[in-house]
Formats: sequence, C-alpha cells, structure tokens
Amino acid sequence: MLINCVAYQDGKKLADIAVEDISEYVEKPETFVWVALHDAEPEELAVMQHEFGLHELAVEDASRGHQRPKIEEYGDSLFVVVKTIECHEGEVSVGEVDIFVGQNYILSSRDGSSQQGFKSVRARAEKEPHMLRLGPAFVLYALMDTVVDRYFPVLDMLETELEKIEELIFTQGRQRDNIQRLYELKGKVTTVRHVVAPLMEAVGRLHGGRVPAMCQDTQEYFRDVHDHLHRISSSLDGIRDTIATAIQVNLSMVAIDESEVNKRLAAWAAIFAIVTAFAGLWGMNFKYMPELEWKFGYPMAIAVMISVCLYLHRRFKKAGWL
Repeated sequence: MLINCVAYQDGKKLADIAVEDISEYVEKPETFVWVALHDAEPEELAVMQHEFGLHELAVEDASRGHQRPKIEEYGDSLFVVVKTIECHEGEVSVGEVDIFVGQNYILSSRDGSSQQGFKSVRARAEKEPHMLRLGPAFVLYALMDTVVDRYFPVLDMLETELEKIEELIFTQGRQRDNIQRLYELKGKVTTVRHVVAPLMEAVGRLHGGRVPAMCQDTQEYFRDVHDHLHRISSSLDGIRDTIATAIQVNLSMVAIDESEVNKRLAAWAAIFAIVTAFAGLWGMNFKYMPELEWKFGYPMAIAVMISVCLYLHRRFKKAGWL
C-alpha cells in the first residue's frame, strides 16, 4: 500500500507526485523522490522496480521478506534491511523495513510493523531543509535512527521485567516460577539481540574506511547510529549475564529447599527408627525376659521411648533440621 510519494528539490518539498511520474522527477537535477510503502504487494514492488530501476535481487529479497538485517551494494545503489521491534503486553514482535537508496531516490517498504510508522521522520526531515539537501543518504539515516531509537523502550521493558523477577528470587516457593520467567525473558533478549547484532555490523560499513559514495557526507550521522546500537548491544549483554546469574541463584535456592526437606525427613526417620528399635526389642516373645514379669515394665518402656524421642527432637531442632 502506498503511503507517500513526494519529490524534493534542494532540500524542500517540491510536490506530491503520482507513481507514474517518478521516473520523470528522478531525472531532474538536485531532486530526489521519497516513496513510502506499507505491506507492499509484489505488483507494487514491480512498479517501483520499473520506475527507479531497482536491482532484481534486491526486489526479490524485499518480496520474500524475513531477511537478516543487512546493507548490500548494487552498483551506485544500496539495499538496506532493518528490523523493527514492538511490545504488546510484554510480548516482543519483530517487523521489517526494506529500504532502497539511490543517488536521487529512496524507497522504504514497511512490513509487519502494526503500530508505529514513519510520518514523524518525514515531518522531521522537512523541517530541516539544510539536512535534507544531503539527499537520500540523510533520509536513510533518519529512518535508521528512528528505528534504533525505538529499541530503547524495548530495552527498558526487558530491564524492568528482570528487576521484577530479581525481587522475587528469595521469596519462598517462587523459585521454579522464577526460572520459567527468566527463560522466557532470555528468549526475548535473544530475539532483540538477533535484530541488533547484524545491524550494528552492517551500519559499521557506513562510516570510516571505505563507504558508499552517497554516504560520504553523512558518515558522522551513521556513526551516531552505530554508537546507539553499541550501547544497546552492551546493555543486552549485561541483561543476559544477569539472567544467567539469576537462573543459577534460583537453581541453588531450589537445591537448598530440597536439602532442607531431606534434612527434615532424615530427622523424623531417625526419631521413628529409635521407636521402632525399642518396640522391636521389647516386642520379642521370649519366655525369660527381665522386664516380662515386672508390673512397671510396659510404662517404663513407653516412658523410655518418649524420652529418647523428645531428646532427639530437641537435638535436631537445635541443629536446624526441624
């Protein structure tokens, strides 16, 4: 679906144009066309390929979707894939933005991102004509910067969720539930990391060393995006390490709880073993036994068993086993 199709000249908006007129405007000097699509159909991409002269391999990747974040060069044009991340009720969902960039055009196709679009990016760029004069490379930076900035709220959500779990680590009876939640959180962190890590590697090619010709004047802006991605990656590493530590602590707490149960069972088993031993001894039906004819034999046996049980109970309780 077509969202916008606008021509810009010398950093200022020239006009909203029809798709059929794109090829005419891209031939004008100091002019570039910025097109935005949402959930583009293969037919729409085919039209854009014809109007902009897009490389067929890039169009094929955009049509298939589910691409890894990357930046590929096709002659004097770029094909960029960035991933969007959104949170819905604690769940992380990943979308995709495919961006075609040339000397006089930029085409973005957003897929799977249900809530946040890029109208604010266009409004921001149009308010800065001195930056828009840098051409499609600046628009590429603005799009990437906006996508990366939207990673930070997701990062905050992950950190908040981890803090909530940490508060319950030493709560009795919550260990197994905590481990399940920690593994779920680990999955979310892994999802975000699979988005950030390859994009950070790709953006590193847009500043310093050999960079595409169209990005020569915007290297410092892409370096800023790279710095943001590096910060996010470092935070993700910190969260992942904390999750691993929290899982180990929870497993240790489970082992401690099981040890406490085992000690209680062992203590009670020892007490009942003494009772069983005395009962077995005095319950033997021999004819000649010292206590057999004594009228206080039975009460004495009960008293001895109770006394020994109370003594053992006191000793185990003092030792912390009961």
